[in-house]
Amino acid sequence: MAHVPAAQRRSQLIDTAIDLMTREGAAAGSTRAIAAELGVAQMTVHYVFGSKAEFTRAIMDELSRRVVDRIRPTAERAGGRSFAEDVADTVAELWRDVREDTAEKLLWIELCVQSLRDPALRAAIAEHNANMYAVAAELLTAIARRHGVEFAVPVESVARFLLCGLEGMINQHLAEPDEAAERACLDHLVAATTTLALGGPTPSG
Repeated sequence: MAHVPAAQRRSQLIDTAIDLMTREGAAAGSTRAIAAELGVAQMTVHYVFGSKAEFTRAIMDELSRRVVDRIRPTAERAGGRSFAEDVADTVAELWRDVREDTAEKLLWIELCVQSLRDPALRAAIAEHNANMYAVAAELLTAIARRHGVEFAVPVESVARFLLCGLEGMINQHLAEPDEAAERACLDHLVAATTTLALGGPTPSG
């Protein structure tokens, strides 16, 4: 078998693990099963990553990177007539990503629950949250700049509020999807986010 550089093998193992666990659940992601899925020896996983914890951290980092890369361009596609409309368009894009790839969202939640008792892996969750807050703040700042508005509270607070609302909706969607209820909740979340950001009643229209 031809030699594969460690960096390439690392990427292959991470992608294989994500593919396997999105199909069968995080519990199915043993190093033995992942190695077999890729067609390499189990010791290859330990050689590349050192430990199962380091492998899990790498998987979580990749899942986080994928989410951030997908949501970063959303504000550029928004083209509403007001701050509220652009927030609504951006939230709709974020929710479309949720609905189109629920398997990865479920895997992320499974890995987070498994990792909460491990301080090293909890750091991966904290970094993911920090990245998400930062990207959401970037999106909101870009929208505000486009419409010449100023935030009534720090944009970081608005970003955290918006993402906390979306996270709760994601959990509900995974457990019991309800398109009509979700659409109404998204409208309320956009209205509440706009009110928090601008410090006044949400514009009608």
